[in-house]
Formats: sequence, structure tokens, C-alpha cells
Amino acid sequence: MKKIIGLLVFLLIQAGIHTSAQSIIDHLQKDGVGLGSVTIHQDDDIAALLNSDLASAKGNRSTASTTVKKQGYRVQVYVGNNTRASKNEASRIASDVRNKFPELTVYAMFNPPRWLCRVGDFRTIEEAHAAMREIRKQGNFREVSVVKDQIVLPVE
Repeated sequence: MKKIIGLLVFLLIQAGIHTSAQSIIDHLQKDGVGLGSVTIHQDDDIAALLNSDLASAKGNRSTASTTVKKQGYRVQVYVGNNTRASKNEASRIASDVRNKFPELTVYAMFNPPRWLCRVGDFRTIEEAHAAMREIRKQGNFREVSVVKDQIVLPVE
């Protein structure tokens, strides 16, 4: 059921169906001539999550103009292969880093052929090394190193 709702959300967003007052659930339940009837019973938290996802999808278009990608540095805290276990481990490590370092941006991503978890958007290698030393002090992360990467910076 989650996959179907997720697919519907994706398709509707891709098709350009964006209304400020309606959520995807409201749109699905809309009555019309020749349309059939859809009734969805769900927790209010799900509707709130769907509405926040739509709002963030709309917000991503505006943030694209307020940020810029540049060459910089990140701290790599995990490298895995292309298995589901590696994906889960990258997500777990990303969550751990977020909890211990809430001020840093964390990226768990698939860069073929491996899963990676990288931290921060540092302009200089010195900033990245300082963050790497702080992360190493925690002692929970085995594979900590500084890597060159495209970083996301706010437009100045």
C-alpha cells in the first residue's frame, strides 16, 4: 500500500498536479462524473507527512536558486558495497552522525558501485580535517577520511 501511495505521489508530482490547498489524498478522493469512488482510511499523521512531502517538493524548486554546488570537501564515514545490508548500514551510520553532530549535513548515497555516508559541506581541507578529528574522537566510526566532493553552499 505504501508503494502504491508513493508511486501515486511521484506520478502526480511529475504530471504537474500541484495545488496549494489540496493534498494527494484530497485529490484522490475527489468526486466527479465518470471517475469512480476512492475512500482512504488512514491515520492523521500520514496525511500530515504527505502534505509536508508535497510542501518540501515545492520548496526544493525554490532552494535550487538559493544554493550553489561547488568543489569542496566532505568527511567520509562509511564505504560499503552495493548490497541491501550496506544500504542499511549507511543509513544507520548517517543517523548516528546526525544524532552526535546535528550541526553537520549528512549524506547517505549510492555512488555506483558502493554505498557511502559523507558528512559536511566544507570549503577548505582544513575545515574538513577539523571535523574529521571531532568525528574520530567519538570512536564509533571506523572509516573516517577527508574526500573531495561537490558541496552545496548557500548563495551569498
